[in-house]
Amino acid sequence: MARMHARTKGKSASQRPAGRPVPEGSPSAKQVEEEILLLAKQGHSPSYIGTLLKEKGILDVKAITQKKVSVILSEHGLSLELPEDLRNLIQKAIMLRKHLKENHKDQPAKRGLTLTEAKIQRVAKHHKSTNKLPTSWKYDWKQFNYLAE
Repeated sequence: MARMHARTKGKSASQRPAGRPVPEGSPSAKQVEEEILLLAKQGHSPSYIGTLLKEKGILDVKAITQKKVSVILSEHGLSLELPEDLRNLIQKAIMLRKHLKENHKDQPAKRGLTLTEAKIQRVAKHHKSTNKLPTSWKYDWKQFNYLAE
């Protein structure tokens, strides 16, 4: 399938086999959850927590705990106020606005901002339909300036 804003096709990726057994010598589910909560309290995002766990040798959190990292965080009240993909897009849009304030003639950056904000609207619509965001939520870049830091 082709990309939305580029004329290239994506690369196909392999799928993990369903019901894969837990590797021998891996820590227990409780130990993994404690590690996830510790990393979340340090301020790391769910995707970065997964990366850190892979570096420590915990390759598949879901196979060990039967839950995703974001589900574990939400059970303990440590989830982000916005879904991570939406937060990253908003952060990108704010950084583009900051760049355009100094470089107002940068046409590719203007187009990139337009495309990013369009994607924010689509992702927000998806998260509203899955009840991860309230239906009254609106994107306004001014209220998210704290993400630019």
